[in-house]
Amino acid sequence: MDHSMHGMMMDLPPFTLSRAFVYSSDPFFLVSCALGIVLYGWGVLRLRRRGDAWSPGRSASFLLGVLLVGLTMCTGLNDYGMVMFSVHMVQHMLISMVAPILLLLGAPVTLALRTLPVLGRGRKGPRELLLMLLHSRFVRVVSHPVFTIPVFIASLYGLYFTPIFDFLMRSETGHIVMMVHFLAVGLLFFWPIMGIDPGPHRSGYLMRMLELFAGMPFHAFFGIALMMASQPMINAYRHPAASLGVDALSDQTAAGGIAWAFSEVPSVLVLLALVFQWYRSDQRQATRQDRAADRDGDKELAAYNAYLASLQARGQ
Repeated sequence: MDHSMHGMMMDLPPFTLSRAFVYSSDPFFLVSCALGIVLYGWGVLRLRRRGDAWSPGRSASFLLGVLLVGLTMCTGLNDYGMVMFSVHMVQHMLISMVAPILLLLGAPVTLALRTLPVLGRGRKGPRELLLMLLHSRFVRVVSHPVFTIPVFIASLYGLYFTPIFDFLMRSETGHIVMMVHFLAVGLLFFWPIMGIDPGPHRSGYLMRMLELFAGMPFHAFFGIALMMASQPMINAYRHPAASLGVDALSDQTAAGGIAWAFSEVPSVLVLLALVFQWYRSDQRQATRQDRAADRDGDKELAAYNAYLASLQARGQ
C-alpha cells in the first residue's frame, strides 16, 4: 500500500454501519457507474420514443445493480475494506455475486442491440461490432461453463492463497483492478446461467441449474477454510491498526463466515429467476400452440382422434 494511502487508512476509527455508508469517492467506479446509468437510460428512452416497450423490472434491476457497485466502491465500505478482511469480503461478495445477477437481469446487451442503429451496406458501427464480438471465438470460449466455472473458483483460491492478493493490495490501482476482476468474473459466470442476453451458450434450464451449483460448494469450502484457520492467512490483514479495535484472526473468521453465508444468496436469486423464466417460456409455448390450433382448426387433435378411431376399428 503506498505511504499516503497507508497513512490515511491507519487512523480509521472502529467499524460501524454508519461509518461504512458515508460517501467516500473512488473516481474510477463513480464515473463508471454514472456512465452505465446514463447509457442504459438513453437506450430505454430511445425505445420509448420509437413506441417500443421495455420492462420496468429490467430497468429497476440494472439500476439496483449499478447502485450496489457504487455502494460497494464509493462509500466507507471501500476504506474499511482496505484494512479489514471481513469488510473486504463483504465488498467481494456484493460485487462478484449479487451485482452481476442484478446487472444481467437488466439485459443490457439486448437493450444495446435493440437501440443501436443498423448501418448496413457492409459498414461497421457499434451494433455491428457488438454482434461480431458476441459471435467471436473469444466470447465462445470465455462464456463456456468449462471456462467460467474454473475461473470463478480460481479467482478465490488463486488470489487469496497466493502472493497476488498482497501485491494488488499495495496500491489503490491494484485494488481497483482486483474489484473490476471480481465483477467481470461474476458477470461471465452468471451470463450463460441467466440466459437473458444473447450469447453463444444457451443450455436448458436444468443444465443451467447444474452449472450454478457446480461453483457454489467451492465458495462454501473457501469460507470454511478461512473460518477454521488457526492463524491469519492474508499478509495484508495480518496487523490491523490499533484504532480499529479488531483482532486479525477473529476478523478473518468473520470474513470466512461471510464468504460461506454468501454462497447461498446468489443460488436463491438465480433459482428464482430461472424458475420464473421457465414458467414464462412454458406459457409462451402454450400460447403459440393455442394460436396454431386456432389457425389450422386443431388439425393435430383431429388427426389424433382419427388415429384412435382407426385403432378401435382395427381392434374390432
